[in-house]
This record gives sequence, structure tokens and C-alpha cells, in this order.
Amino acid sequence: MDISRIEQRILHLLAQGGRIEIEKDDNDRIEDVICLTREGWRYPGFDLALFRKLKRKKAVASSQGGPYRITRVGLKLVRPELDNR
Repeated sequence: MDISRIEQRILHLLAQGGRIEIEKDDNDRIEDVICLTREGWRYPGFDLALFRKLKRKKAVASSQGGPYRITRVGLKLVRPELDNR
């Protein structure tokens, strides 16, 4: 499966320990998504459409109501780089 460059960047951030946090409205619908690096910095350019694409590809998942993190499928999709740990 081929993924775009921005998806590749997000998966790299998640592979290094980042997370995706979601904000919901009163009707439990996703209102906003925030991609945070492992240092706690917010990554710009991450939106709800990109989050849905990654979720549809099963590259990210939430466990026990926590933030979304990369899955094994997502780790297989991401190409290795020197700065990955």
C-alpha cells in the first residue's frame, strides 16, 4: 500500500513516540485532532481528513480510551529513516 508524504511524516512522528489526541463535542463526534511529538510539540498541518485516512488504513489505533498511537500495520507502512529510533 502506498502512502503520501504527509502520511509518512505523521507515521514517523508516531513511531518515535508521538501521539494523536482527539477532542469530541457533546454528541461524541470528533471535533478536532492534534498530533503531538514525543516532546509534546504540536505538529502543524494535521487535520481531521488526514486522521481519517490513517485510521481507515489501520495505521493508528486507540487502546483503552487513550490517545491514538501507531499500530503494527502502520510500522510496516512507514519507510525506515536514519532518525527513527
